[in-house]
Amino acid sequence: MEWKLLWEIFILFTRVALFSWGGGPASLALMQREVVTAGWASNEEFADAVAVGNALPGPIAPQVSAYVGYKISGLWGAVSATMGTVFPTTLLMLIMVVYFFSIKDSPAVAAMLKAVRPVVVGLLLWTAYTMAYAVFSVSKVGWGNGLVQNWDKVIIAIIAFALLTLTEINPVWLVIAGAVFGFIAYK
Repeated sequence: MEWKLLWEIFILFTRVALFSWGGGPASLALMQREVVTAGWASNEEFADAVAVGNALPGPIAPQVSAYVGYKISGLWGAVSATMGTVFPTTLLMLIMVVYFFSIKDSPAVAAMLKAVRPVVVGLLLWTAYTMAYAVFSVSKVGWGNGLVQNWDKVIIAIIAFALLTLTEINPVWLVIAGAVFGFIAYK
C-alpha cells in the first residue's frame, strides 16, 4: 500500500468537497476536472463512474469518488477517496449548522443563495455537457457525427429526460430499465 498516493487521493477529494457547492451532483463537475487533470481517469471513465453511481441508492459524490479511488489504488484508494469526499464536509456541516440557524433568515445569506443557486445549475449543465461529450464520442467524430452515430443513445437520453420531466417515475426505475435494455440490446 502506497501511503503517499492514498494521501494524494484523500487531499484531491477533500479539495473537491470543500470547493464545490450545491451537493453531490454539483460537485461532479469539479471532481471530473480534478480527476481527469490528475490523469486518474479519462472523461469516458468518469462518465462510467457516474453511470454506476446513479445505478446505486445513496449520494452520488461518495459513490463516484469510491469508483475512481478503487481504479487508482484498489480498496484503500476507494476508502481514501470516499473519506476525502465525506469527512471534511461532514465535519464542516456539523460546525456550520450550529451557526446557520441563527443567520439563515438574514438578507446577506438570502442574497448569496440567490446567486449560488444558478451557479449550481450551470455546474450541473457543464457536467451533463462533458458527459454527453464522452458518451457520444464527440472528441473523435464531432457533435454532428457523434449524435448521428449514437442515435440510439440520444433517443435513450431523450426518453429518460421526458419521463423524468413529464411523470413522477422514480429515477431508479429508469436506471434499471436502461441496464436491462443495455443487457438485451448491446450484449
